[in-house]
Amino acid sequence: MAEPCSDIAHLAHVEVLTDKFEESLDFFTRVYGLTLSGLDENSAYLRAWDDYEFHSLKLTRSDRTGVGHVSYRVSSTEALQRRIEAIETSKYKIIGWVEGDMGHGRAFRFEDPFGHVFEIYWDTVKYRPGETDVPALKNNASRFHANGACPRRLDHLNLLSDDVTEFRDFMITCLGARVTEYIQLDNGRLGGCWFTVNNKTYDLACTEEHGGGNGRLHHVTYATDQREDILRAADIFLENGVFIETGPHKHAVQGTFFLYVWEPAGNRVELANSGARLILAPDWEPICWTETDRKKGQAWGLKTIESFHTHGTPPTGDR
Repeated sequence: MAEPCSDIAHLAHVEVLTDKFEESLDFFTRVYGLTLSGLDENSAYLRAWDDYEFHSLKLTRSDRTGVGHVSYRVSSTEALQRRIEAIETSKYKIIGWVEGDMGHGRAFRFEDPFGHVFEIYWDTVKYRPGETDVPALKNNASRFHANGACPRRLDHLNLLSDDVTEFRDFMITCLGARVTEYIQLDNGRLGGCWFTVNNKTYDLACTEEHGGGNGRLHHVTYATDQREDILRAADIFLENGVFIETGPHKHAVQGTFFLYVWEPAGNRVELANSGARLILAPDWEPICWTETDRKKGQAWGLKTIESFHTHGTPPTGDR
């Protein structure tokens, strides 16, 4: 196998588009429990209480929903140059340099074959807590505020594509990512791939598009410390009239305890707890899940409802 690449440090932030900006912002702050770090004319910059950067979610006012861009931070300025060289010599579409925003400096953008925009950068703005959110422990990024569901950090996102194999090649080529688990369908296609750029089990997943769209978002996920946080969040969502799509259950793939909801604009958002699973083996062999395996359903819990396989944003029909 190829030697693991450490040029990319971690998933930094995701830009989510909303056509119901005020309602979405209320959900993410008051109900979901992210903190507003900054606000400009078109976007709100949000973070979980232990995200070290200025923001991990950029919520942008738009006439549609879905993902605006996916952002990774590199491990050094030298790593940034190496990745840019790899991208520039690849077959993938290059957008080029863009100016940073409130949360980071200049970033280099490129695009996967399905219309998802990615960026990589080094210069960042680290969050500095103010008087009201100084943590009791110096090794926390900010105070545990216990507002709403109050997740700890950004964990991962799931994108949709018509050809998971092609997306896999994109992630390996452009980001030096490793596949940790995948779904092999009986017809020979890949049904899904889970990728990591560090020793997390995954920070991005790509699953097969069944809704007829292009460049769509399946979901964005924040991590909690324990399962009980997700059970508490279910009650918070219930009390606030948030649509709970499925869960709490446990995934077979990656073993994640999960809860999926739709924020007011229809973007799917997850809370997850993956326990202490890490990929420490440098020669990790990706786990293959067959179609027969997947037809058994989740590890436990109710059968996944049909919308989980067809709903993405922007929608392609009635949702």
